[in-house]
Amino acid sequence: MDRTILHSDMNGFYASCESLYHPELASRPLAVAGDPQNRHGIILAKNELAKSFNVRTGEAIWQAKEKCPDLEILRPNYPLYLRFSKKARKIYYEYTDQVEAFGLDEAWLDCTNSESLFGSGETIAQTIRKRIKNELGLTVSVGVSWNKIFAKFGSDYKKPDAVTVIDRNNYKNIVWSRPVGDLLYVGPATKRKLKNIGVTTIGRLASMGRDRLELEFGKWGLFLYDFALGLDDSPVQPLDPDAYDNYRPIKSIGNSTTTPRDLTKYGEFKLVIAMLAESVAMRLRELDCLAFVVEIEIRYKTLNGFTRQRKLLSPTDVTRKITQVAEELFFENYDFTTPVRKLGVRVSGLISSERPVQLNIFENPDKISKEQRLDRTIDHLRSRYGNNSVRKATTLGDSMSQMDIKKDNIIHPIGYF
Repeated sequence: MDRTILHSDMNGFYASCESLYHPELASRPLAVAGDPQNRHGIILAKNELAKSFNVRTGEAIWQAKEKCPDLEILRPNYPLYLRFSKKARKIYYEYTDQVEAFGLDEAWLDCTNSESLFGSGETIAQTIRKRIKNELGLTVSVGVSWNKIFAKFGSDYKKPDAVTVIDRNNYKNIVWSRPVGDLLYVGPATKRKLKNIGVTTIGRLASMGRDRLELEFGKWGLFLYDFALGLDDSPVQPLDPDAYDNYRPIKSIGNSTTTPRDLTKYGEFKLVIAMLAESVAMRLRELDCLAFVVEIEIRYKTLNGFTRQRKLLSPTDVTRKITQVAEELFFENYDFTTPVRKLGVRVSGLISSERPVQLNIFENPDKISKEQRLDRTIDHLRSRYGNNSVRKATTLGDSMSQMDIKKDNIIHPIGYF
């Protein structure tokens, strides 16, 4: 029996939330974008009026302004978007407990076992669409299909405020005629490679055959073939309805930032790494997790770069330890010849902080315990008075120290696989 999968996508989410709180701007072209002075100046979301001027997500503010000189630009307000994201998920959970987030504004729902209670997948989708519009003041587009890939395609197919059903009778007419770039995970690079072998539509991709695609793309070619034919059988990952911030069993926690200026000096690197590591450690403690692996990401001014990681002898959530390892990884691998534009710190290999841990003979458990208590005391103060209310002396004296990295760099990249 086929499953009933919904994909709900809140239209122009950031911009729509802002319009609710700035009704005077609702009738004007509006976009949410980063701070160009801090080199985060790209369009993150736009409303329908801005879309009519061909303003695109991901383009620079100056490019958007050339198309639409009257475009209103607002800085992102992530706590506001998180609040509306949670409200939408509460509505989803009234129809199924099988909900998988795909970022803040999108989610898959497996409603296979809900149809006997709430009607067909299309009926449930229409009900959710109307409720979010009436209760939250936002619009959603919902795709309905027997698999996640086509459900996602359906939510993109017709916007805004719409429901699209893609079933076994109509998918060839709807999906196969569309450009191959409309398929989930066919990005610009894959699109170019497919064009080189004569594939420009999803239907043409489906006709290539598994063997040819595997020969051209390896294992990824098999995924592309399955996606084009709707053979995806990946499950909707169920979540804890009380843990909307966590979305799914977490595999890693990270934070990165594009710095206001290119970095070249030892002290600048230590400053930014310390701030990033501190934000990651705080998130670890918020989720009651320990990490076995620390990773750094470096992006040069030239936009190329590298990542490095190290496995620890014992898991940790201690800020000092994560900072120390991140700094070691950086300075062991960076040669100071090329300015750095972006830095990131990530931890993985997560376990619950309640699990028993083998002690490491090279570290003092009493010292670690004291550091953990100190970290949690600082966390408590910051939760009450702001992330910059308690700061290390090493982060003072530089304009970059004013960045609130934990607050201003909330990123929720949720991967399909």
